[in-house]
Amino acid sequence: MSLIIALMLLTVSGFAFERLTGVKVLPDGPAARFWPAPRDFPVLERSLPVRVRANAVQISAPVHPVGNAPSGAIDVPTGSRFDEAGWYNKGPTPGEYGPAVIVGHVDSGSGPSVFHKLSRLRPGNRVEISRADGSVAVFEVNAVRRFDRDNLPTDEVFGDFSRPGLRLITCGGRWVGGTTGYADNVVVFASLVKSRRGES
Repeated sequence: MSLIIALMLLTVSGFAFERLTGVKVLPDGPAARFWPAPRDFPVLERSLPVRVRANAVQISAPVHPVGNAPSGAIDVPTGSRFDEAGWYNKGPTPGEYGPAVIVGHVDSGSGPSVFHKLSRLRPGNRVEISRADGSVAVFEVNAVRRFDRDNLPTDEVFGDFSRPGLRLITCGGRWVGGTTGYADNVVVFASLVKSRRGES
């Protein structure tokens, strides 16, 4: 199951290009900002995510890195890690500038999976990402949207590099079967509001 069409790679690849070369290729004007930035939002050093929690909808799952599927789309957890979430390892880590992308399955042949309740998140809910350096990045949900998986607006989903953001993505909508699965993608948009040390 592929969650994201290959076109989004243009935006995330642009982020990587800017980090390596310093040459600006992504939009940074008002069109790139979809919600007001939190006041005094932090910016964190790079550190890999290890767990995602959203208490409002009972999500708590390990996170491991994923890359690209053969189609060019973002890969998703498979095998023994099917019920974990996957962080897209060619983009920012949660807390860095730009939208960190975490994907997960909504269900499997045997029942609900890690992001089964993702669509129930609402603006103002908090999502916490525990990171390998012992910190916790705390994000506030801005919006929960559903998009036709063949017409994902990549600029809207992946184009805001004005601040640290988070995108949680899973499948949704109508079941169409075959290699497509569900007709839509559910996308949670969230912004970093604070960070704290993890529990010891």
